[in-house]
Amino acid sequence: MPSFDIVSEVNKVELKNAVDQSMKEIANRFDFKGSDARVEQSELSITLYADDEFKLGQVRDLFVGKASKRGIDVRTLDTKNMEKIGGTKVKQQIVVKEGIEQEIGKKIVRLLKDSKMKVQGSIQGDAVRISGAKKDDLQAAMQLVRTSVEEIPVQFQNFRD
Repeated sequence: MPSFDIVSEVNKVELKNAVDQSMKEIANRFDFKGSDARVEQSELSITLYADDEFKLGQVRDLFVGKASKRGIDVRTLDTKNMEKIGGTKVKQQIVVKEGIEQEIGKKIVRLLKDSKMKVQGSIQGDAVRISGAKKDDLQAAMQLVRTSVEEIPVQFQNFRD
């Protein structure tokens, strides 16, 4: 039976490249000379450091710009609250979201059922598997999901005929 998986993933290599490019630009920019502005990454967590709130905003904008140029959808970046770390120095954490949450997975399955298409959806961990009898039905389901789900970026994998 033909099927495919709906997933929400981030290219980790491009994420690392965005962090590296941000660090290079911070090192070269005149307004960051002598400051403690930096971007650090550990797995899917990115921490931005700066001397004050204004520079933190600049570092955040710089990183988000680099990430979007590298093809990382900004909807996957979950910005946390700013924290003071002593004096005027501040930091902010950005968590990169991966996978489809249970709530959004249920919404996708309900969307397909309500559309009266001849496809079935099932939640498989942090992915949603769609199966149907015809390839054309699956392609129509892809188009429906692509236009309807706006909370997270979705990709389609494992298309089996």
